[in-house]
Amino acid sequence: MRSIWNGSISFGLVTIPVKTYSATDRTSSVSFVRIHEKDGAQIQYRKICELDGKEVPNEEVGKGYQAPGDETIVPITDDDLSQLPMPTAKTLSILSFVDPGEIDPLQLDKAYYLGPNGASATKPYTLLREALEHHQRVAVGKVAMRGRESLAMLRAHDGAIVMHTLLWPDQIRPATGVVPDDVELRENELTLAETLMDSLGELDPEELHDDYREAVEELVAAKLEGEEPAAPSASGTSGARVLDLTAALEKSLRAARGGGESDAQEESASVTPIRGRKTTKKSEAAPGAGKRSGTATKKAAKKTAPAAAKKTSAKKTASAPKATGGRKKATATAKKSTSSRGTTGGTSKKSASKSTAKKAPAKKTGRQSSA
Repeated sequence: MRSIWNGSISFGLVTIPVKTYSATDRTSSVSFVRIHEKDGAQIQYRKICELDGKEVPNEEVGKGYQAPGDETIVPITDDDLSQLPMPTAKTLSILSFVDPGEIDPLQLDKAYYLGPNGASATKPYTLLREALEHHQRVAVGKVAMRGRESLAMLRAHDGAIVMHTLLWPDQIRPATGVVPDDVELRENELTLAETLMDSLGELDPEELHDDYREAVEELVAAKLEGEEPAAPSASGTSGARVLDLTAALEKSLRAARGGGESDAQEESASVTPIRGRKTTKKSEAAPGAGKRSGTATKKAAKKTAPAAAKKTSAKKTASAPKATGGRKKATATAKKSTSSRGTTGGTSKKSASKSTAKKAPAKKTGRQSSA
């Protein structure tokens, strides 16, 4: 990486020469150029003087200061700026070490990597980095870069010191007119919202992708090859209104846990998963499993109850010798049982067939009723 600013970090009597490198790259984001739709030529922007209407070359472009609400422009030269006192022009002066939670994220502007400048800066650089990480603090100071002074925050990250330029407190706009009026929330709604937050899983930064940029690249590639751009796939989001907040939270929770997917596709609510998010384990998150098993058990109980009642009725029928139908079935069963064993008549055989007749119909009737 190319260094964009050389200076030093100063805290107490310790001075650390450093080099500054840009920590972010926005060239990969989608950007378009303006063209003339009639012929496709790119439109150029030229610097035109408002007085004579002529184009002004870059070497004749200077600086001027215009106060807000005033039309007067005061010319400012580089010599004028060089005479102004700016002790932070080449030095980042640390003012204090604070807890990271004291820095409002709204103040974060740009990020830079700071590296040691020279062998003599290696040890104090490492000492400051380790102190920031071990003490769990960030350093706040002032630095002047590119002709202006800014607040800066230093923190340890991935073995390096990262500098974030901060906006001044008066550059943060108040939230007046944005905050809604008092809204009453039910306890179960807040509980469901917190449970949904816990169920969405962890975010894996390595799997995050710019889907829009990839779609633009595919579109450009198709146009270069003279092909018809592919129709975009249907989005998983729904524009339907959410009428019941509690129902929407419950369906979102089921979808996040991997269950109730069909319910999540209804118009009343929808959940769009973020790519790169690790979903929770199914074994831990199947809230509908207990309900489904309970329903199956109830259905099985309903089927078993009539069968048991029929078996009980069959036993009572078999043990009633006065019933005519029972005697006929018992006698027929006794004859079949006796003939199958190859036995002949006799008193002992008749008594045996009677005892068999009393038992056999119950078994046969039970099988018929269960069938």
